[in-house]
Amino acid sequence: MDISEIMFFVIGFVSEIIGTMAGFGSSTIFLPFASYFIDFKTALVLVAIFHLFGNISRITFFRHGLDKNVLLIFGVPSFIFSLIGATLVGDLPQAVLKLILGMFLIFISITLLLRPKLSFPTNKKCLFLGGGVSGFIVGLIGTGGALRAVFLTGLKIDKEKYIATAAVIALGTDASRIPSYLNSGFLTEQYYYFIPILFGIAFVGSFIGKKLVNRIEQNKFKKIVLIAVMLASIKFIVDGIVFFQS
Repeated sequence: MDISEIMFFVIGFVSEIIGTMAGFGSSTIFLPFASYFIDFKTALVLVAIFHLFGNISRITFFRHGLDKNVLLIFGVPSFIFSLIGATLVGDLPQAVLKLILGMFLIFISITLLLRPKLSFPTNKKCLFLGGGVSGFIVGLIGTGGALRAVFLTGLKIDKEKYIATAAVIALGTDASRIPSYLNSGFLTEQYYYFIPILFGIAFVGSFIGKKLVNRIEQNKFKKIVLIAVMLASIKFIVDGIVFFQS
């Protein structure tokens, strides 16, 4: 195992702790940084698998807090549109995907930094639309937890209930998109051994995050996460611009 692979796992571990505490962010942080060390489409499927493991762990730790109505209204369209987004990935160049990812992450980061309490109405129409839009983005570029959080924040549910419900929705979108990534050949045999390691660090990271979830001031913590994501995304936009200029 070389240094780039070790860094890949370290970033994944830290991302899972942060994502569990913040209620979003494991793939939002992991994917842009992981893409510095391995091919983008390989990172896309490995981060999706890791995200699935992390959400299973969160559901295990916070399982008493599920909101079944939100799962139905928000979750179902999220699952369906995640699959649609994932089917488009194989037809787009990596530079284009990176550009879309970078622009999305910077937009959502700046928006949430300027309006940290931003939320959408909680009527069924808005929740259905939010589920579809966030699911499509997750399938296409591999991350959308921050956008999902904006739609779900307006529900004003307690933190543990929110984490459990968001985790089940995210699990469904992961289960929808991963088969499409695999069928497109994004994961080669040389990376198969990553999977059990990712399972281990996802579980331990979620456990540590659960222990820390109520010990850190959330507003300041989320600002730090969003700034880090924004900075990590700048290179993707630069790469995309260079691609279109060449």
